[in-house]
Amino acid sequence: MRALIDTNILADVLLGRDPYYDIAYNILALCASKKVSGYIAAHSIPNLFYILRNSMSKEERRVALKDICQIVKVEGIDSFKILSALDNGDFSDFEDCLQEECAVSVSADYIVTRNPKDFALSRVPAILPNEFLEKLAF
Repeated sequence: MRALIDTNILADVLLGRDPYYDIAYNILALCASKKVSGYIAAHSIPNLFYILRNSMSKEERRVALKDICQIVKVEGIDSFKILSALDNGDFSDFEDCLQEECAVSVSADYIVTRNPKDFALSRVPAILPNEFLEKLAF
């Protein structure tokens, strides 16, 4: 299964946010074990670098984000994706539209996010983290 992991899931792990941490950690663990092909959009990295600024030093952020990049594949943002997102009026948040463009590009089965309503018109279905884990349960 292929999944694009939204920035909020990564932040849950890196910031240890309760009550979301355990489920988010389990998703990344599945990606690390290659039971799930995990992807993130390239713009998630600078977004996280900024989000983590009050919780981690610059060096800690660099190490943490390098570790994430060892667990999941990073899908690039190119002019085609940007132009396509700019032409897409279905999203109120441009960043979410770029997430969807990356999910489409990697043929993701799901976008795993805590905000599935933001992806209501996405070509790739958005799913809550706990629902994603339920789908993977044998």
